Amino acid sequence: MDEIVRQAMAKWPNVPHCFGWLRLDARGGWRMRDERTQHLDLPGERISHPALLAFIERNYAHDEQGRWYFQNGPQRVYVDLELTPYIVRTQPAEDGMTLRFHTGEDVGAIDAAWLDESGRLYLQAGPRTGAVDDRDMAQLLPLLQVGGRHDEDALLRWMEGDDDAEASLMFRQHAIRLQRIRTDQLARQFGFVATPRGE
Repeated sequence: MDEIVRQAMAKWPNVPHCFGWLRLDARGGWRMRDERTQHLDLPGERISHPALLAFIERNYAHDEQGRWYFQNGPQRVYVDLELTPYIVRTQPAEDGMTLRFHTGEDVGAIDAAWLDESGRLYLQAGPRTGAVDDRDMAQLLPLLQVGGRHDEDALLRWMEGDDDAEASLMFRQHAIRLQRIRTDQLARQFGFVATPRGE
């Protein structure tokens, strides 16, 4: 968190929290949502200013209830999550490919992986869990294996409940066992509140 933000929080400790005005979309885009946008349940206007994006991402955190927020000076702006608190993207690297969170940080070692009913991949690295940006799934699909080999038909059968084979994500010479998850289980499984609101 920025030092200037810490100072503002100490100087004005009782500023009311803000809800519904900021959204993280399923591709890692930050969106501002005015009253009309909220009322009509629209995504909101995408934020594109580089300095503002960097400020949001440096001051992005969560409370003890699993509600994610952006600490904007003394005001806590809670974030509506379209999918998960983090979005994972692929980036080319000298050794093939690297994975980064939408905040720019390297994912590092993957501890666990899940695949949902539509074939979207979710990765856990330490305390952070993120959905893979759907535009990057094509690059990761060849890394998904069933019974130790890439077979899309076998993967579809596994997604439909075939328990005779084990599915895995092969990344940087490590096999991470794939688990099934439904999108309606994400918040409970990963411990976040998708749409935070005031008490």
